[in-house]
Order: sequence, then C-alpha cells, then structure tokens
Amino acid sequence: MASPSLASPRRAPSGRRPRPIVPGLAGFYDWVEPYTYPLFRLIVGAFLLPHGLGKLMSGQAPVVATMTHFGVQPAAVMALCVTAIESLGALCIVLGFLTRLWAAALAIELAVISFVVMLPQGYFRAEPFLLWGLLAFVIALKGGGRCSIDRLIGWEL
Repeated sequence: MASPSLASPRRAPSGRRPRPIVPGLAGFYDWVEPYTYPLFRLIVGAFLLPHGLGKLMSGQAPVVATMTHFGVQPAAVMALCVTAIESLGALCIVLGFLTRLWAAALAIELAVISFVVMLPQGYFRAEPFLLWGLLAFVIALKGGGRCSIDRLIGWEL
C-alpha cells in the first residue's frame, strides 16, 4: 500500500470534512462558515456600488458618450441600464433583494463589456471584467442565500 503524500492527499470518509491542521480552529470555521457566502455577496455588491454611484453623480451624458464611443446602441437606453445595474442592482446584491435578477443582469453586462469591448484590446484588458462577471454569475446561480431579504420575505426569482 502506498503511503500518503502531498501529491496524493488522503481523502476524508464520504460526508465528512477533513480535519483542520490546527484543531483549535475547527470551532471558528464552524462558526464562520454560514456567513462566508453572505460576505462574498456583500463584497461583490459593495465593490460595484461606487461605479454606479459615480455614474449617477456625473449624469448620463458621459455614460452615453462612452457607449457611443464603443459602438453600443441604443446608447442612451444602454447607459440607463448600466447605471441601474451598477447602482440599484449593486445595492440589491448587497441586501440580497431580487438577487438572482440583478446578479444575472450584472453577469450579462460584464460579459458584453468583456467580449465586445475589452477582448479585442487583448485578454489582459478583459480579464478583470471576466472575473467580476463570473463572480456575478455565481451569485445569480446561488441567489440571496442566508442573511438576505429574499430569504426574509420567503421568495426569490
């Protein structure tokens, strides 16, 4: 029988979590685990919110100009959608209200930015938008989860 090594880690029996290397951390991990996804959702929404608030503060003219520059039409409608997703949608993602709807809208927005606008300029220009789009996609798949208004009111999209 081969001895376990770093290359082939020993798997825990089915249904059991692996033991922490530092056993004293097990209680902390158990305590924090239910809050990791709400924290993830909060971080994604909170990091997006300043982008939306900036668009709200500057007005729609610069956003429409940017849309027109990149050939996105109808520019005024798309600017309004982007502003709504990055402001109201970000706040709703943070709060966990209509989470799947707003996260899916954000994932679609970021996919368009990634593939239509940034990827022609090179992968490394598109990479952050792809990453944030995938994070939004994960939230769209998972929904509000615990610590969300969706859970509190008992329904979600």
